[in-house]
Amino acid sequence: MTTPPPAPQPDRRPRPTRHRGPVVLRGGEPAQDEGSTTDQRLLDRRGPSDWVHTDPWRVLRIQSEFVEGFGLLAELPRAVSVFGSARTPRDHPHYAAGVAIGAALAQAGYAVITGGGPGAMEAANRGACEAGGLSVGLGIELPFEQDLNEWVEVGIAFRYFFVRKTMFVKYAQAFVILPGGFGTLDELFEALTLVQTRKVTRFPVILFGTEYWSGLLTWIRTTLAEAGTINPSDLDLITVTDDVDEVLAVIQAADAARRSGGGGMQHVPVEQGPLEA
Repeated sequence: MTTPPPAPQPDRRPRPTRHRGPVVLRGGEPAQDEGSTTDQRLLDRRGPSDWVHTDPWRVLRIQSEFVEGFGLLAELPRAVSVFGSARTPRDHPHYAAGVAIGAALAQAGYAVITGGGPGAMEAANRGACEAGGLSVGLGIELPFEQDLNEWVEVGIAFRYFFVRKTMFVKYAQAFVILPGGFGTLDELFEALTLVQTRKVTRFPVILFGTEYWSGLLTWIRTTLAEAGTINPSDLDLITVTDDVDEVLAVIQAADAARRSGGGGMQHVPVEQGPLEA
């Protein structure tokens, strides 16, 4: 019987140790910049600028965006985030609805927060501004140029979508969703997910435009709910309406419940709409 060769023993020789701030690295080849200190690399202006695009540097940028956003918005009055398509033309009924919603919210004492862009966002900002309310725009850096619209009174532009989304949620008492595309749908389902999973105190999510949203809501009811991927009661998280007064009523009812210590919102059902069909 042949005796198997002995198993190779691990190499116990000490491996070279390198320090990168609080991080200890053993083994492997040192990076090109490890012959210098962090201070030296910080103070030395020579060489390429690739370091500003590294992940550790991005963390600082992300942190700075949170600081800037929190600092700017911390003293906002009660506010409502309004979303909708940047492509909505000014002569479209959806634009007129955005102006009316922005004005109604401002007259009720709410600041209006939008993405700061054109279309439906501009409409809500315009309505709030013309009604004497506070009009806020949270812009985003995009490959194509998109300035904050002229009706934004308090504005900030973000590099990162997730930081911007945090600001939309943190400083809003409700979400009003005007007809829109992928970005609007992203914001809608982000809000619904946060409420459904109780990551935020329940607040109203209001879809404005029953005809526009009917197909999506029918699919949610007949496909998601029937397949069991959501609970039928999750449909109660959504209010759909064509009435600006109802938008305001739902928000004020939820606000009153929250202030009274209820910790939630009262769902105001729609008398006629796709959820009740």
